Amino acid sequence: MSIAVAVESPLQDDVRELVAELNATLLELTPPEFVFHMTVEQMAEPTTTVFIAREDGRAVGCGALKRHEGCVGEVKRMFTRPSHRGRKIGAEIVRHVEALAREKGLKRLVLETGDRHPAAWAVYERAGFTRCGPVLDYPDSKWSVFYEKSL
Repeated sequence: MSIAVAVESPLQDDVRELVAELNATLLELTPPEFVFHMTVEQMAEPTTTVFIAREDGRAVGCGALKRHEGCVGEVKRMFTRPSHRGRKIGAEIVRHVEALAREKGLKRLVLETGDRHPAAWAVYERAGFTRCGPVLDYPDSKWSVFYEKSL
């Protein structure tokens, strides 16, 4: 079975379910005040492009590129369902995010992830991201790990 990654609307019912699963997972690992969710409605705004990974039509992973001022892009809402982890789906979504960022002329990608997400760290580090201090308007916190990559 192959995985297909494409730009899709986050307003679809199955994508809403995927994002709800992502939100629940994050809240198990991080205090709510340090979880920086985007709603599916925010994900549907023109400054954000959402990628959905599907297998046999089922949404199994997601990620997004949010464009900011100053040629900066932010990697957001990265998630792969537990049933599909270990299959490089996150890496493929990051590859799509980076390709779009380059196409849009962005010069830098940044992201915030949790301090209890070593699998995510591995995906970002394999993709060439390096740890850095707080990015954008995120607070410095023991619950957050920040990454950046020059394009």
